[in-house]
Amino acid sequence: MKQRIIWGLLAGAAFVALLLAGGWFYAATLVGLALLGFNEYTRMNGHTWNEPASLLGYAGVLLFVLPWKLMGVDAPSAITVLWSLAFLLLAVTVFTKNKITIDGASLMLLGALYVGYGFSSMNAVRELDHHGIFWSFLIITCNVASDAGAYFVGRAMGKHKLWPSISPNKTIEGALGGVVLAIVAAWVFALCAPSIIEIPNALLIGLFVAVAGQLGDLIQSAYKRVRNIKDSGSILPGHGGVLDRFDSWIIVFPLLILTELIPT
Repeated sequence: MKQRIIWGLLAGAAFVALLLAGGWFYAATLVGLALLGFNEYTRMNGHTWNEPASLLGYAGVLLFVLPWKLMGVDAPSAITVLWSLAFLLLAVTVFTKNKITIDGASLMLLGALYVGYGFSSMNAVRELDHHGIFWSFLIITCNVASDAGAYFVGRAMGKHKLWPSISPNKTIEGALGGVVLAIVAAWVFALCAPSIIEIPNALLIGLFVAVAGQLGDLIQSAYKRVRNIKDSGSILPGHGGVLDRFDSWIIVFPLLILTELIPT
């Protein structure tokens, strides 16, 4: 736990500094994290980085996460990226005479969307013309608060298992603790910046972040259980891989954009 806390604080401080810096510093960080995350995804599925389908998956991730706005180029639409990637992956099944199967192609398409669009949404929020830093910090703080509340309330009061077949250590009490703490965090943001966000909207975002974030965590837990692995990687001692650390974030950020709970 000591190692986990120390490395978590160091990584958190570095990430906050890059978020504040914005621009290429933050965008390049997200590109790097997305590529590392997709590398973990391919390895979890028993594939190497240099297989044709994997390379196409990496290309798809880049098309999603590259900072097109900073590059002065219009970003390709998500449907354009997805259809083009699907077509190329399906073509590879033909050219490899089914050495790469439809199942393998489907996995890479899903991974590119899951990882690439997830991290690109984090940059999209930071690049918002109106208070991008504020919205980024609000979402991240609510997510961290949800994780902390779920962990500490679960340890102190947890008695009823939330979803034992997926994540045996999570409890209903912990999940509720995470929801409450995320809502409180959002409420504090609204009190500090009433001109940016109203309290009802803040409370709704806090609730949404906690529920969607915990679901994102369970999604990754379910996937690792299928693959019979503990962590997706080992980028940080005591914290696992990129997907272990950002599993909630890459679900929450896209959903907040798609539901228009934050102004875009």
